[in-house]
Parts: sequence; structure tokens; C-alpha cells
Amino acid sequence: MNKAAVIQKILEVLRSELETYVRAAKFSHAEATAEENRAENKYDTRGLEASYLAAGQANKVAELESALETFEELKEQPTSNAVEIGSLIELQQDGFVEWYFVGPTAGGTEIEIDDTEVLVITPESPLGSQIMGLEAGARASLNLGGQTQKAMVQAVL
Repeated sequence: MNKAAVIQKILEVLRSELETYVRAAKFSHAEATAEENRAENKYDTRGLEASYLAAGQANKVAELESALETFEELKEQPTSNAVEIGSLIELQQDGFVEWYFVGPTAGGTEIEIDDTEVLVITPESPLGSQIMGLEAGARASLNLGGQTQKAMVQAVL
């Protein structure tokens, strides 16, 4: 598994998501300011609802732009032996091998590299908080979803 390829794929997914939200935010802004959505009485909230939607989408655009910047910075980060932000981890849990990338943001983003799924987790996530600082070969008992699972960090890239 190539860490640089994983970061590049995450960046592609985030850029695609950003393009979608930019288009949606522009449409919502146009909808919010359209003459036909002007309130006809005090109970007419079409324009107000559209402006809330536009604001939410604009916030998501800013969040994605920030995520892109932070992931770009991870390209230059040297590899560590311990799990930290920017680590690509191969984790064996209850007999299954899973790949995770510890990102500063964008938790839950899934990518596929060479028919292998990699899930982005953050240090704040239940799994991320329990594996931060572990090194390759470390064994841990993880408490996930109210259940304890045995796990072993097979690789930290």
C-alpha cells in the first residue's frame, strides 16, 4: 500500500465533493435571492429557508477547502513509527485486516486503492482515539460500539 497514492486519492474525492458543494451553494444562493422567493406575507419562509440552505452549503465549501489544504500538507510529512495524523495503518481486528488513514478531517471518507478499501478516521473518532501512539506490532483491546475487540497494528506507514 502506497501512502502517497492514498493521500492523492483522498484529495481527488475531496475535490470532487468540493465541486458538487460549490455548484449547490451557487444554486441555493440564486434561489434565496430570486424575486419569486420574496416573502408575500409573514408566514412565507421560502426565501429564508433557501438562505439557510445556502449558508450551510457555503460553510461546507469552506470546510472542504480547509480539508484540502491540510491533506496537501500531509504529502510532505515524514513517516513515523507510531500512529499519528497522516499515518496509514494496517489493523487486524478479530481476524480481519482493515486499512485506515488517520486524517486531520474528513473522517468517514472511503477510498479504494488496488481493490483495497481505506477508511479515513480522525484522532477524535472512537477508533482513532484508541490507536493514536501505537506502533507496528502493538496489540490492543479496543472498545468499539460497547464491545471489546482484540486488535493488532500490523503496519504504520
